[in-house]
Order: sequence, then C-alpha cells, then structure tokens
Amino acid sequence: MLSLPDPTGIADRIGRWRRRPVRVRWRASLGLVGSILVWLAVPLSFPLVLAGYYDEPLLPFLVTITVTLGVGRWLERLSGDADLGGREAFLMVALAWLFVGVIGAIPFLVAGEGAVSQPIDALFESMSGITTTGATVLVDFSVHGRSILMWRQVIQWLGGLGVLVLAISVLSRLSIGGTQLMETETQTQDVHKLSPHIEETARMLWSLYAAITLACAGTLYVLHLAGVAPAMTPYNALAHALTAVATAGFSPDPGSVGAFSRAAQWTIVPFMFIGATNFILIYYFVRGDWLRPVRNEEFRYYVGVAIGTVVLVALLLLTDPGVSFPLEAKLRHATFQVVSILTTTGFATVDFNGWSPAAKHVLFLLMFLGGMAGSTTCSIKLLRWLIVLKGFRRDLFTAVHPDAVRPIRLSGSVVEEETVRDVYAYTLVSVVIFFVLTAFIAVDAARAGLVLSEFEAMSAAAATFFNIGPAFGVAGPFGSYHPFSNATKAAMIVLMWVGRIEIIPVFVLLTPAYWRS
Repeated sequence: MLSLPDPTGIADRIGRWRRRPVRVRWRASLGLVGSILVWLAVPLSFPLVLAGYYDEPLLPFLVTITVTLGVGRWLERLSGDADLGGREAFLMVALAWLFVGVIGAIPFLVAGEGAVSQPIDALFESMSGITTTGATVLVDFSVHGRSILMWRQVIQWLGGLGVLVLAISVLSRLSIGGTQLMETETQTQDVHKLSPHIEETARMLWSLYAAITLACAGTLYVLHLAGVAPAMTPYNALAHALTAVATAGFSPDPGSVGAFSRAAQWTIVPFMFIGATNFILIYYFVRGDWLRPVRNEEFRYYVGVAIGTVVLVALLLLTDPGVSFPLEAKLRHATFQVVSILTTTGFATVDFNGWSPAAKHVLFLLMFLGGMAGSTTCSIKLLRWLIVLKGFRRDLFTAVHPDAVRPIRLSGSVVEEETVRDVYAYTLVSVVIFFVLTAFIAVDAARAGLVLSEFEAMSAAAATFFNIGPAFGVAGPFGSYHPFSNATKAAMIVLMWVGRIEIIPVFVLLTPAYWRS
C-alpha cells in the first residue's frame, strides 16, 4: 500500500498531547497552522506542472506557492517546539481551514478569469473546495484553464484528507465531531492509537485514502481504454476520482458526471459510498477483518438507509409520467443521486429540478443525514441520528416504565449519557443554524431582487451549511451560486467553514470563558 510522508511532522506534533496551563498558547496554534501552509506548497506543484504541460499561465500557482511558503514559515517561527494542548487545538482546527481556504483562492484571483476573478467569489469557490462542499459560482467553465479546474479538484481532495486526520488526531481527543462515539462503534479501544504513534496512524489513513483514490482513477481510465467511457480521459479520470473519494463533488465539466457514460456513472457510485464509510472500518477490512463492518451498527444503518431511499426514489421516478427516461436510466439516476446526496458528494447525472416534488423532497431530507463518522462525509451524520432515534425510543419506553434503567447501546456497548446529551445538543444547534441561514437567504434574495422560493432557500441553506453542494432552483445540480448577493455568499462561506469542522471549534472561540481562562 502507498505510504505518504509527513515532511512537516504535523501529525506527530498533534500527537504530543499534554495538559497545558489554562492560558491559551497562541504560538502553538499558529505555528501548526504555519506547518500546514508550508505543506500546502506540495499539492500546489501538481496544477503548476499541469499548467506547464498545457501551456497555461504558471503565475497563479507560483504566486500562491510563494505566499503559502512565506506565511507558513513566518507562522512556524512563532511556535518553536511548543506542543499542542487541548485548548490550542480548538483554535488550530478553526484557523487551519480558514487559512487554507483563503490561500486556495489566490490562484483564481491571479488567473483573473470568469466569475472567480472577484474576491468574494474566489473565496467562495476555495472555501467550498476545502470544505468538500462542491457548491460552485462558476458560470462558463470554458474560460478556465485545465490547471485551474484541476486545482479545484485537488483542494477538495485535500479537504477530505484533512478531515480524516483531524477526526483521528484532534477531534477524537477533544471528544467532538462524533468521534467520541467512534471507539464504541468500531470496537476499537482508542481510535487515535491504531498504531503506537499518531504520525504512523496518519500515514496509514493517508495511504488508504490515496490507494482508494488511485483505484477509482484507474478503474475509470480502464473504462476509457475499453471504449465504454470515451470521455473519461486520464485527466477526467483523476479529476473525478479526487472528488468522489473525498465526497466533495466538483467536476471540471459543467455537466458533472452526467457528461460521461452510464458505465462511468455506475462506477463512481461505490467509490462515493466508500468515501462516506468510516475509514477505521475500511482499515480493519483491508487487514483481513472482513466481518468488522457487519458487526458495526452504524454501517448496517448506513446501508439500510441507502438501499431504502434508492428504492423509494426509483419507485417515484418509475411512477412519474413527467420523467421519460428508460427503465435503466431511471434506476441509475435514482441510485446515483441518492448516494451522491446521502454521502454529501454532490455529483449529478441529471437535473433533478425536473423531478416530482416527492422525489425532490426525499433528496432534500437526505441532506440532513450524511454518511458515517470517521469518513470524509459532512452533514449531521448517521451516527448522531441513530443515537437520537434510540434515545427517542428509550423515552417512549421509560414513559410507560418510569422505574426502568435502559441505557443506549451501539453495537452492544453502552453510550455514556454525557455523549447522548452532546449529540442532542449538536443536532439541535445544527437545525437552528439551518433555519437562521434559510431566513437570511430568503430575506436577502428579496432585497437583491433574486426570485427564490422558500424551498429553494431552504435547499441552498442545507446544501452550503451541511456541505452538500447542489441545491434546487438556480443553484441546482447544473446551476451556480453566482446569482446570490455578496452578502449571502459571505454568510455561506462562513457557514461552510463552520459546518465542515462541526461547529464546536468555532463556537468555543466565541465563548467569553475561552478567552478569560
């Protein structure tokens, strides 16, 4: 299996976890962010090479590499050898995604092409990329070079990779992001100690992530060689593999995956599904523990939800007189779109704006689910909903039997009551933020003269805050978020950022106690 180096020792520095004084140590947080920015120069070299190969301008990537190295080195010098403590980790997690999002916008601005030549749109596109949202402001794809379009794919792949590392090395230690449940659900005593050192754990995850990506790209290219996916060139195969496994959804083609053959569409489905599967389960599966996923209650729930909603949407399409696709196409579009939205990937094979209200509302509800904890997926995640459902069922039971003691269990293990309360709180806060963003989008659209129905405003709020990508209406699967006002796009940028790092790291920074202690 491919082994990726960790040249900056980022994961190892995260792993040296100690109890710190109550004072927040800015230097440790900013220094680690600096290490991440220095490392960002490595993936930037790939679109730089492509720009040279396709005879496109090199300046957008040369400028970005210079900036990220300069800022990164300056921030690194602030920290020295300081280790990262729990309090500093909140700040680091929030700033890392913010800084990379800002740096990632520089190639768009320097290139100066299309909608992303404006700062707010460039930042929107970059933040959508690093948060693996997949919402785009691009209108005319033809004005952008292949290297710029590939940068969109690369930054999404980096976002998926970053989430994996943070989930195992940082969020699990802070007991946020659903990772406080992963030890129970994966039957692993300590999810961030799959190996003796966190750096080795990170490398194993990176290797697995890269191997799955290469498998996806290789499979798509084989279809091209076989003549069943003629448009799936090496460029397109790699571009779509990067964002399928990252459950991200950007495509260098305005027609998304719908621009490619049905064989390519069917092939991408399992890779989206794998990307939204807990990578700890995948790790044990490839090590030979093939029954580990079957014993995992969340995985069974994930499979059940996917199959159930595919069947439901397929039936709705089969009985919809307004949908004139052949039988195979209806089944393919139903399967693809359900998996794409459930896993928060956001690819599209068809403009589902034309589907029946029932089918569209099923897809809308899927936006609130997401895949498994410990994966590259976004949204609330199925593990939390499983806890909520079990908690509600327990409440009904104890209402009839008030003296009964009935703990919530996952895969046979008891879930601590503190964790159950955290899940309730997170789910409630997520729903509240969604409604506030919906109201803001609707009011601002009316102010700006953008015609937007309430359902379209709700879908745009869910698609950005839960990092889904496509919405309904103007921001549909083949549409763009460019028509929204700058105020709305700014709000979406903030909430894509907040939603991707699962709310808590940002909200903690807003509490007075964090800064006073």
